[in-house]
This record gives sequence, C-alpha cells and structure tokens, in this order.
Amino acid sequence: MTVGNWLLKPTKALFCSMLSGIAKYRVLLLHLIFWSLFISYQLYDYTRYLSFEQVMLFFLYPMSLNMAIGYLHYFLFLPFILNKRKPIVYLFITLLAMAVFVVIRVYLDQFTLAKASPDPSYYESVHMARMLSILWGFISIMVFTSMIKLTANWYDLENKRKQLENEKLTAELNHLKSQINPHFLFNTLHNLNYLTMQKSDEASAVIIKLSNIMRYMIYEANKHSVPIANEISYMRDYIALEQIRLNNQFELDFDIKGLNENIQIAPLLLITFLENAFKHGVSDRINNCWIKVELSASEKHVHYKVSNSKVPKGQQQVPSGFGLNNLKKRLNLQYPDKHKLLLNDDKEQFNIDLTIELT
Repeated sequence: MTVGNWLLKPTKALFCSMLSGIAKYRVLLLHLIFWSLFISYQLYDYTRYLSFEQVMLFFLYPMSLNMAIGYLHYFLFLPFILNKRKPIVYLFITLLAMAVFVVIRVYLDQFTLAKASPDPSYYESVHMARMLSILWGFISIMVFTSMIKLTANWYDLENKRKQLENEKLTAELNHLKSQINPHFLFNTLHNLNYLTMQKSDEASAVIIKLSNIMRYMIYEANKHSVPIANEISYMRDYIALEQIRLNNQFELDFDIKGLNENIQIAPLLLITFLENAFKHGVSDRINNCWIKVELSASEKHVHYKVSNSKVPKGQQQVPSGFGLNNLKKRLNLQYPDKHKLLLNDDKEQFNIDLTIELT
C-alpha cells in the first residue's frame, strides 16, 4: 500500500462519516440556521430603537414562549397525527396546550410588559385584540415548525421509497441474471461432453473457453456494467465453442465497426441474442444455415443487429425456458425509455435490431 493510499482511505472514511452525520442532523441544522438568522436580524432591528432591556422584554421574552409551544407541538403533539393517526387526540392536546400557554402569557405579561410599557392598560386587561395577537404568535411558530417536520418526513419517506424500489429492481435483475447464467453453462458443458465422447483434440480448447466463460460469469456478470470489449470477448468464446460443436457447418458473419471499446454496457445482454440465433437458426443436420451479427458502439448509443436462418422446430436445440422475454425485462430494468428493440420473425429468417441510448 502506497503512502497516498494509506492517507486517502482514512480521509475518505472520515469525510463519508461527516457527510453521514450532516445528513442525519440536517433538520437540526436547518432549525439552528433559521433561528440564528431570524433572531440576529430582529435584535439588530429592535436595538436601533429600544434599549437591550426593552428588547429582552418585548421581543425575546414573547418569542421564547412562542418557541416553547412551537417545539412542544413539534416533538410531542405532531406524532399523534403523523405516526399514530389519532387526529382527535392531537386536536385536544394542541388546543389545551394553547389555552394553558395563553393563561401563562397573560399572567406573566402583568408582571413584565405592563410595568415597562408606556400603556400598561393594554397588558393589564384581557381583550380580543390581545388574545388574537398572542394566538397568532403561537400559531405562526407552530405552523413553521410543522412545515419543517412534514418536509423532513416527506424527504425521508421518498428516500425510503426510492431505496425499496432500487432494492426491488436489483433483486429482480439478479433473479433474471441467475436464470441466464446457468443456461450458458449448460450449453458449454454440453459441448465439452460431446467432444469428450468423440475423443476430440479440441476438448482442451473447449476447456479454456469454458474457463473464460465461467470467469466472466463469476467476476463480471453481477456488475451493473462492463466494458463492451469484455462482452465481445465473451461472445467470441461462445461462438468458438459452437463452431467446434457444429464442425463449422454454418456461415457466420461477425461484423464489428465503429466500436469504442471503453463504452460500458450491461453484462450478458448482447450474448442472449446470439445464443438465441444458435438455438433456433443452426443445426449440424441441415446445410446452408447462417448467422449474421452487426455491432457498433459510440459514446451516445449501441446498435446491435442479429439475423439468422430458421431451423425446423424439430431440429432446433432444446429450449432452455428462458430467452427473449427474460431479456426484454432486463432491458426495461436497466435501460428504461432508453432502448428500442425490433423483432422480425418471418418464414425464412429471424431478425432483431436493438438500439441502446447511453446518454
């Protein structure tokens, strides 16, 4: 391990931990930032006309009571309607708390604001304008903190929904891949068994190709994407195995042009069409069988075409139970609204034309 890596790993871990902590306490930070800015501005504004003692009475004292009932509502009352779904209980305790705080505020005002105000009668008597002013102060803070609570809850629920959706898609995708992988393995083992029974010298070549295929399935197939060059190498190994098994009794045109080998693509995607062509279009008991493959890839899109002759159903390879339907599901999962698949099945041949947008 180099000195750079030795320093980078703990630094990266610390940075990720800090980000996680910030995300965890983002709501608290939001509250602190808002109140710091709000109170600082109000103090600056009030102290231009009033003394510090007057500011403490006419701003900080009422605001402290407003914040007290606001956060009592935030932490204790809102859960009754958000989590426990008890609106009647929520309404009862909220109104009760507001009544209690109004009484406390009226009582305290007589000993504080009434003595400092040039018009003490406003604070010494109980009248509608004063009650509405007190209630408005309470309700404004309660509404503000409730909006933060609701927004934070919505954000968390949306994150959980996306996480569950991603986990579901990943599970479904892995399920589809687990269905595809054994089929390739069965095909190659069938080829090896055939050559071993024939005591062919090509059996060792099959073992090498089989090793390449298994290595690809183990180390690459479960990745989200791989370089397209890796997928092509996998396809070439598969073609080589089929050529050995069929004694090259078919015509193959494998045309790759305009290929950017650094392009990333979902693994085991292109091979499925090729495997389907061999399964339904080639037989060692029929002459004039053919397969044509065209592939091009740029930074913006991948264009892939496979055409094959058609073999009578009785002479096709035994179907695996998986195939194009499986592949369509994978395309919808990994390239939603970013692919176009055209299938043309006529009497003499079968054609697929796939375009994948990469941007």
